[in-house]
Amino acid sequence: MNLDQFKPLTIYTIYIASTPEKVWEALTSAEFSRKYFSGFAVEMEPKLGGSFIVHAPDGSEHIRGEVFEYDPPRRLTVSWNVNWPDLVEKLGTTIVTYEIEQAGEAVRLTLSQRHDRELSDDILSGGRTGWPAILSGLKSLLETGKAPQIEMSPPVRLLEALKAMGIKTP
Repeated sequence: MNLDQFKPLTIYTIYIASTPEKVWEALTSAEFSRKYFSGFAVEMEPKLGGSFIVHAPDGSEHIRGEVFEYDPPRRLTVSWNVNWPDLVEKLGTTIVTYEIEQAGEAVRLTLSQRHDRELSDDILSGGRTGWPAILSGLKSLLETGKAPQIEMSPPVRLLEALKAMGIKTP
């Protein structure tokens, strides 16, 4: 896959009072991710070409992807394919990159979500709603030891746009 064809459509930067190593662990550990990602567990093979899987709280596979960049604790790039029928076929693969940089006494975490095609704001509203909640939970967990329980569900406008495209959602 040629990552150069993917253009960033969503970018977030957040500052966390932590270390790059702890941020990396939070992003790549099932134990950590369950705490800030509404019970979802990130599991990955820690190598280029390794598998990247996110299990829903019920244990089902919600996201499947591959590791494209692996440079701990600085940069991680994975494909992020939600396991809904026809979604990837109609919307293409999503590429998510985490960049972790020391910024004084904090860590600057920049997340970019890239796509190989233009997508409507309605389609992008899913990530644009979910990422701030996920990253806020990660920040709270690392800074205070406790993540807020943020209720997340796909935005109505995303679900309506997917339905109009013939994509079934759970």
